[in-house]
Amino acid sequence: MRDMVKFVLWLVSLTVLPLIACSNDIGEETLTDNFSVQFELPELVDVAKGGEYVFKVKSGEAPQTSDSFIIESGEGISYICPFVSISSESFAVRIPADCETGYYKVSVRRNERKKLIGQIYLNIGAKLDFTPDAGTTVYGKVSSEEGGVKGVVVSDGVAVAVTDENGIYQLKSDKKWGYVFISIPSGYEVPSEGVLPQFYQLLKANAEVAERKDFTLKKVTGQDTYKVFMLGDMHLANRTDDRRQFLEFTADLNKYRTAHSGEKMYAITLGDMTWDLYWYSNNYALPEYLNTINSQVKDLQIFHTIGNHDYDYKAVSDFDAEGKFMNYIAPTYYSFNIGKVHYVVMDDIDCDSYDGTTSRNYEKRVSAEQLDWHKKDLSYIDKATPLVIVMHAQVFYPLETGDFKIDHDVVNTAQLLSLLNGYRVHFVTGHTHLNFNVTPETSVADGRDFYEHNTGAVCGSWWWSGHLTSGIHISPDGTPGGYSIWNVSGTELQWSYKATGSSEDYQFRSYDLNKVHFSLADVPQMPDNVSASVKNKYLRYVEAYPVNSDNEVLINIWNWNPRWTLTVTDENGGNLTPTAVWAYDPLHIAALSVKRFNSASLTSTPSFITEKFSHFFKVKVADADTDLVITVKDEFGHTWEEEMQRPKEFSTDAYKL
Repeated sequence: MRDMVKFVLWLVSLTVLPLIACSNDIGEETLTDNFSVQFELPELVDVAKGGEYVFKVKSGEAPQTSDSFIIESGEGISYICPFVSISSESFAVRIPADCETGYYKVSVRRNERKKLIGQIYLNIGAKLDFTPDAGTTVYGKVSSEEGGVKGVVVSDGVAVAVTDENGIYQLKSDKKWGYVFISIPSGYEVPSEGVLPQFYQLLKANAEVAERKDFTLKKVTGQDTYKVFMLGDMHLANRTDDRRQFLEFTADLNKYRTAHSGEKMYAITLGDMTWDLYWYSNNYALPEYLNTINSQVKDLQIFHTIGNHDYDYKAVSDFDAEGKFMNYIAPTYYSFNIGKVHYVVMDDIDCDSYDGTTSRNYEKRVSAEQLDWHKKDLSYIDKATPLVIVMHAQVFYPLETGDFKIDHDVVNTAQLLSLLNGYRVHFVTGHTHLNFNVTPETSVADGRDFYEHNTGAVCGSWWWSGHLTSGIHISPDGTPGGYSIWNVSGTELQWSYKATGSSEDYQFRSYDLNKVHFSLADVPQMPDNVSASVKNKYLRYVEAYPVNSDNEVLINIWNWNPRWTLTVTDENGGNLTPTAVWAYDPLHIAALSVKRFNSASLTSTPSFITEKFSHFFKVKVADADTDLVITVKDEFGHTWEEEMQRPKEFSTDAYKL
């Protein structure tokens, strides 16, 4: 019996040992030993796929021809790299063709002993017949299926260069930001990783080491006509039922895309995809956001803008605070082209005063370094090309006088506006969770062809209204939660706002103020001893909408700008004169503010309550029973109409979508 066991073990060894010898996976069977072999191990190696690399020997202690040179990937897969040549000064190895770009542990095995040398980053690409200039620290090739692409703008966030006739670029970069990106040229797209377009790469080596970063483009047709979805503040945080409500938004977006299948579509976020305060407490940060959006939205490239809530509040500098965004999402500023329009994404949140606490003391400012980069980027853009500049925080802000103010660092904003002289510029911003528009007619434009589209939030009131009142998804100014849709044809741009869960025809809301009123009776749980300042915040709504029969109608046109028109006629054909007013939106008061003030534990003013804002109009009607026809028309000729039957009852149920 013992002889039989020996025979079986002998057969197994004959079968298994050749399999081990033929495997690329070296495993952990060898012992570690400090035998004498020394060579320089760079932190980064650029090498062609299946190519060779030469290592410099130190102290004459080269590997022996019988040694094995082993690299092991982060996934634990090991490869033997055959020696091509060995001398006392250097040796060359061939990198296996199935190795991919990434970090590898490097070891040398001698008989049964294995010595770990260190770690290296292999940057594996096609063979490049090019020698970088002296001082070049980042270089590479931008290619399409047709070969190298000439004239592509490339930057590290400081220096800017363009590719030559072979598609090759080179930068003398200090690698401050740790990445390099291309400004995607018109007529091309880049590959995607989920929703993220791959137009940038992180750098791996220190500033003194030259490293190669290649980019791939895909030539596309039909880019003169397309749609861009502008996606304002999302604030996903794993609270207030936000992920379920977000699914309603992505379902709406996907339904719209399906209805317009065959058209080219892209998207740009306006910042605040996440909510920094809940990165740690709710375990929902940028990686979780990516998991959510990638699971719900397919085949749509989404360019991203950083918002103040996408910074790490535990950091103590702007650079450190934005690090996670740059690692997971994109650079904080960059540019790209789609068709005949140049898009610029900028970072206008300065976190240099962060102190590692939840105080999050930021300023709305475009840094001097960005302005310098922006000037270089614009040097490649003809002034006949429309610019769409996307930032998180608003540049301007409306005043009750009907004018606007600069709502940014004044010095740097003035420099930014000066750089843009002579261009037709559309700023697209978020941050406020409100909706307003600046046109060239306003004084802040100062005679220049400047617009701002401060776009309502995907999350509305930070997901609170839908959490408290099912079916009412609304922002503090009464704008429905939703997103903007831009239609681009050549250099002509048109825009509209779409409410989540509604058709594109939902562009305004009317209230019969004879039926709208609020009182302290609506908040019976408000403590009697609550402070006067808190109570007075609620009494603003009571004073704005007391019981009355003044026969007034309030109209909220959330995407209004001075180029729109509003016409109101009564059932007898009489024209009524609308008056522009600042007002509190009654539906938001009922759906959110009343419910937040109606709490026995109330000690301070609740957050996200109704704000008085622009884009409201009032008309005076002869009596309580007169019906109206309300007609709203935008600058592109789109017309929306409501036949308002009065009296029109007011309740949250009556206005549910």
